[in-house]
Order: sequence, then C-alpha cells, then structure tokens
Amino acid sequence: MGKTLFITGTGTDVGKTYVTALIVKKLRDAGLSAGYYKAALSGAVPDDTNSLQAGDALYVNRIAKIGERQENLVSYVYKEAVSPHLAAKINRQPIDFDRVENDFTRAKETYDYLTMEGSGGIICPLRWDDTMHMGLDDLVKRLNLGVLIVADAGLGTINSTVLTIEHLNARHIPIRGIIFNHYIPGDIMQDDNARMIAEMTGVAILAFVKDGDSSLDIDADVLKYLYT
Repeated sequence: MGKTLFITGTGTDVGKTYVTALIVKKLRDAGLSAGYYKAALSGAVPDDTNSLQAGDALYVNRIAKIGERQENLVSYVYKEAVSPHLAAKINRQPIDFDRVENDFTRAKETYDYLTMEGSGGIICPLRWDDTMHMGLDDLVKRLNLGVLIVADAGLGTINSTVLTIEHLNARHIPIRGIIFNHYIPGDIMQDDNARMIAEMTGVAILAFVKDGDSSLDIDADVLKYLYT
C-alpha cells in the first residue's frame, strides 16, 4: 500500500494543479512510483465525441508522464465550472464516497507515492443534499490524509493562507508545509508575505514556484518524506 499526500489550495486559481504536476513529476523523474488521484473535477470540456475531458487530471498525467487512463485519475467529472456539490445537483449525479474511497485505495495499491488533489479550497463542498453534507475537509479526515498547501505568493495571501491553516488545525488535519506559486524573486511584498505567514503559523515554507517553472526546487528525497 502506497503513501499519500493531499494537495489543497488557499482558493481557486492559485495554481494548485500546476504545482501538483511538478510534485508528481519530481518524484517520477527520481525513479519513484508516483501517481495522481482526484475525487471530483468540475469544468470539464467535451471532446469531439462529446466525452468530458478532465483537464486538470489530464494535465498532471501529461506533465508527469504517468500514462494513466482518465477513469483511474478522477472519479467524478462534471461539465459545469462550479463547486462539485452544485455540479452534482445539476447533473443529478451525487458523489458516492464509498466509490471515492475504493478508487483512492486502488490508486494507493498501484503507486508507492500517491498525490491526491483537492477541488478549490479546503472548505469546498463536495456533496450537500438531503442525504449528506460532505466537504473536502471531511473527505480528508475520512481518508486520514496529511495536507500540503499551495498558496499564491501575491497580495491577499496572508489572510487566505493563515485562515486555511487555522481551519486545518481546528479539524486536527496534519499540515506538511506550504508551497508558494506565482513567485517573483526579489519582490519585497511577496518575501514579506512568506515571512509573515511562517511567523504567524509556524508552518514550514517548502518551495517557491515561479511562472513557467518546469521543475520543483525540492530534493525528491525530501519531498517523499511528506507522504505518509
């Protein structure tokens, strides 16, 4: 059974998928058995045959050269670019978390290091109906995962990152560290953002990713110890 790491973002469009791809790529380039899984993906685009293409999952699959079929990368794929709980309501296809757990377990059995990517931020609702109220944080608790946070390096990140960390701590979810994306070297505000977040939370900042980076500046031997 493989080890796992969950990737969450401090919000939408912070580059969580981009960083996730670099993480999996780093492990695979080091010769490690590394895979990817996502429970639910919204905003999928139909191809010429009208089959929905799970863009984020397929991006990681391509960049990291995993070579998996889409159905093994993500359990639920929705066309609408909205929160998964709403996409599920629109399509009358609610998420079955027994299926998610089974798919997750299969992926863990396939790879030594499995990276699971979330949808949006950690409080993203996955299912919210008369039967069940289930958020992303609830799923992380159910699967007993540790979390790596991807945050934008720019303006506003102190608030969003510290609040994400406080929520994870309140839910007793282990935090493995922070990676900042869209980093501009020498930017006084971004460097101060990182310093303030580290001082306010005590959570380690593991790497800074610049736009266009094709590799992650973390040694693979260090990265793999984030997985449990």
